[in-house]
Amino acid sequence: MADDLGIGASAYLAALRGAGVSHFVTVPDFVQLALHQAVERGEGGMALVRTCNEDQAVCVAAGLTIAGKRPLVVIQNQGLYACINTIRAVALDARIPTVFLIGQFGRETDNFAQPSIQSRRRVVNLLEPILDTLNVPHWQLEQASDLVAVAAAYDAAQSRRGAAALIVGRPVAWH
Repeated sequence: MADDLGIGASAYLAALRGAGVSHFVTVPDFVQLALHQAVERGEGGMALVRTCNEDQAVCVAAGLTIAGKRPLVVIQNQGLYACINTIRAVALDARIPTVFLIGQFGRETDNFAQPSIQSRRRVVNLLEPILDTLNVPHWQLEQASDLVAVAAAYDAAQSRRGAAALIVGRPVAWH
């Protein structure tokens, strides 16, 4: 389900279930609030792991991956900027498959459905160029049909033995 308000939390949960996500490792963010609340209610069948910061989220997810689980790191764009060195060390240098679900905090409504690099806000327009610089494949999630990228991101992270990112371009809707 998608509408002008974004992709619904239930559609995200279905895609995450379909990809076999076992753990929702997060520093909660506003953009994905509806999804966070659904996971907190036990919807989706994933274990919720709250962390103190993004560095910790990446490291916890790495431990879960090493233990044979299938975690998802759920953060916002500012959090990704804060933990670039940890991403470099864990996902890129140590080659631990890591999938990120990144909320685009600060994105203007008139930028929805436009390339985020055209945003007037640096917090938004730097995300994709930084991911490109790090050689992290990424997908935009703008409408429900984009959720096929969840499985693709896990496949990419596994086959490349590294990071992959899913970018939540607008707030998750409450349906």
